[in-house]
Amino acid sequence: MAPLPACYTSARVRGGRLWLARRHAARLARDARSLGLGSLDEAECLAVLIASARKAFGAGDGVLRLEARAGSGGPELSAHPRPLGDDPPSWRAIRARTLHAGPCQAAGAKILAQPAVERARAEADEAGADEALLFDAAGRLVEGARASIVVVTDTGAHTPPLARGGVAGLARAVVLEAGVGLLEAEVAQEALAGAREIVALNAVRGARPVLQLDGAPVGSGSAGPWAQRLAETLASADEPL
Repeated sequence: MAPLPACYTSARVRGGRLWLARRHAARLARDARSLGLGSLDEAECLAVLIASARKAFGAGDGVLRLEARAGSGGPELSAHPRPLGDDPPSWRAIRARTLHAGPCQAAGAKILAQPAVERARAEADEAGADEALLFDAAGRLVEGARASIVVVTDTGAHTPPLARGGVAGLARAVVLEAGVGLLEAEVAQEALAGAREIVALNAVRGARPVLQLDGAPVGSGSAGPWAQRLAETLASADEPL
């Protein structure tokens, strides 16, 4: 019998403060239920996040990944700290050759060991890029291998609907809820050629403008107004613990 999948959430810690901690706890509890791992208390997740961050980083910086796996008495939690690391202010991306697997039963869940996403990440690493954009068999953008994606064209700023199978990213949720004009809409692969901006959203890294796609400049080749707007929106949504 195949093992049950595990889910996880990765939280940024800066100066000993967890960013969006309550959202991380709620996401992990929700994903554990949707994967059939059992009931997981949000307060317990939050307490483990806070205690693990303090133990690992004190008043310093880092990234804490909290995983939930099936256990004999319900979901079991394990914390995995790592350094925050250097993150370039802008990203380079490629179109992944690997096709996205599409929606699964646990819609929007952040699941460990997704073969298509892992292959796309490997493609990005081999190309010296920061991100790989994944498309489905119909040529529709689904998500990035490391982040949710926003594409800005003449018709507005759009992020693919979760119905395509992407992760329900926390940073993505924050900016959609903020009402800044970002909309869910289908993004065809052909639309990327005329994109004014592409922005990657991630709860650890924030908003990162993608200035190159497959080696060619995106828009003007510099960060645009939407990248700044989304970064400011995420900064103002800080919920440190």
